[in-house]
Parts: sequence; C-alpha cells; structure tokens
Amino acid sequence: MHVLLTGAAGFIGRHVLAQLLERGHEIRALDSLRPDVHRSGAAWAAPRDVEARVGDVRDAAFVAEAVNGVDAVIHLAAKVGLGVDIDDMPDYASSNDVGTAELLAAMARAGVSRLTLASSMVVYGEGFGRCPEHGAVRPGPRLESALVAGDFEPPCPICARPLAVGLVDEETSFDPRNAYATSKAAQELYAANWARATGGSAAMMRYHNVYGPGMPRDTPYAGVASIFTSALRRGEAPRVFEDGRQRRDFVHVRDVAAATVRACERHTEGVRAYNVGSGTPRTVGDMAQALAQALDGPPPVVTGQYRLGDVRHITADSSRLRRELGWTPTVDFADGMAELAALSQELPARPRVAAG
Repeated sequence: MHVLLTGAAGFIGRHVLAQLLERGHEIRALDSLRPDVHRSGAAWAAPRDVEARVGDVRDAAFVAEAVNGVDAVIHLAAKVGLGVDIDDMPDYASSNDVGTAELLAAMARAGVSRLTLASSMVVYGEGFGRCPEHGAVRPGPRLESALVAGDFEPPCPICARPLAVGLVDEETSFDPRNAYATSKAAQELYAANWARATGGSAAMMRYHNVYGPGMPRDTPYAGVASIFTSALRRGEAPRVFEDGRQRRDFVHVRDVAAATVRACERHTEGVRAYNVGSGTPRTVGDMAQALAQALDGPPPVVTGQYRLGDVRHITADSSRLRRELGWTPTVDFADGMAELAALSQELPARPRVAAG
C-alpha cells in the first residue's frame, strides 16, 4: 500500500515508519517538526526510500496535497501531554482536533477510505471500579482536599467505600479529565463522523503507557519512564508521585508500532476501537524500582506529590486487538526495562534544569 504517515518524526512515528518499511509499504511521511515537541526536530532525516514532507496538518492546502494518491492514512500527529492548565486548551483543540478535521476533510475529497488513528487510554479517565456493594461504578473526579491528605484512591461515588480496580474494555464510555484527553476523544468522534459519512474505515488505537527506545527526555511530554531514567543517570533517586501504587499498562513502542501497522493493513470496514496494552498491569512504583535496579541507582523516593489531572488507575483489556487482528505483544516488561536502562547509559546525563 501507499501509506501517508503523519507525526512520522515522533517517538512512536519513527517506530511505525520502520515497521511500514520492513513490511514493504510505500510511505509518504509528514511532520511539522514543532520545537515544543521536537527539540532536535530540524535534524530529522527520513530513510532514503521515504517521501518526507514538513508541514502542519492544520494547513488545508498542505494536507490536500499530502493525501493525493495514497491508499491509507496513519494519523499520529498530535500535541501530547496532560494539558493541565486551562490556558493549554486552545492549543490542544487547534493542534489535535482542527488538524484531524482538516486531514479528514482532505481524505474525503481525495477518496482515501482507510484511517488508523492514534488515540489514547486517557479518553477513559478513571475507567470503572468495582464496589463490593454497588458493583461496577465510575469513580468521581478526585478532590484536591483528599489528595492533599494523601487519600489517593478514588472511592465509590455512592457509598465512599474503596473500589477494586479492573481492566477497561473498548465499550467503556469516555470520561476525559484534562485538555489532552478531551482532544483525543474529539479526534475519535471526528474520525467516526468521517467514516460513517464516506463509508471509510477507521481504527482507533487507544495506546496505553508507551515506553522504549527514542522516548523524549526531560520534556513536559516525556513518559514517566524517561523521567525516571534521566534522574537515575544524574545519580538521583527517581521521584514517584502519590504513593507509587498507581496502576498502568506499560507497553513497548515496538509492540505499539506493530499493532498500528497491523490495523492499517487489516482493518478495512467500519469504525472500531482497539486498546493497545501489554495486558499485564504494573504500578508506577514497579517501573521506578525496575529502572533503579537496572541502572544500579538509588531506590525510588515516594513523594506524595500529585497532579490533579492525573488518573489513579487505568489498565487495558487488549483482547479485542489480539482476537480480531492477531496481534500479540512480544516485549517482556523486565526485558523492556533492561533495554531502556542500557540505552540510557549510552547517552550523556543531563543536569537538572530549574523550573522558572
């Protein structure tokens, strides 16, 4: 196939690009190289066999030309991060939602009928918890008064009893709790509108906590694993927010790229969402401890700090992806942490930059 890949210079984009090449696809790669996302973006050089274009997906004329002649689109381009400040909202809405809308409109005009969209597990918010009395319930928004007191677990909204944590499947309703999450939910809704209006196919890939080679370091948008390894390389203990017991599904970037390419190749009808996770929940503290051991560094420090926009627990049921598209994650958590630690040792440690 001739595939248009947006966000090709990004962390996940580079791995998707490599897998598309490995599978013999013809690729047109786009990236805006925004300095707030790509600190070294100007140095990006696509492989020789790739048609690379630099531009913004919000530019209607640029996107119209970019979609011409392709068979399918993998749309990764987005502003990432939490978006915890109200002032962030316009940029998330513009970068992610206006950009997606321009891309979809151009695809409709050009007759391109296959879309694979990078979404996120953050659309679920806290997902569902299970109360011993009331069954599956949606935890209410966490209150700052409770977080200040160190009460990090969201209670049952009916009786305030502690909730057991379960896996969320793709039928879980949206409950985005920050600007980034809201923008990803909106991207999915625009894509579904486009698919139903045009008869196209849209695969929504809800990525969980992605880590691996090429993660950005020391930026507001870096993954927690990158932040931990950067601290350890400076000889500092990784600082873990809350009590370290937040549950996540850490999935290796090569597995995420494989799932994305497989969806592009195999999903050809209708609208379908796919959780992309390892299927094995871990805590943030588990990750910090594994990296500290791999780098022979100081043990993690649990700080009790918090971010109001964070969710406490979110872990995926990825069985639909395995069942329908035949995808299976291949990178074991321990092996992935060891690889991440080894790669970090090949890079010079960066000094801590004071916030200002």
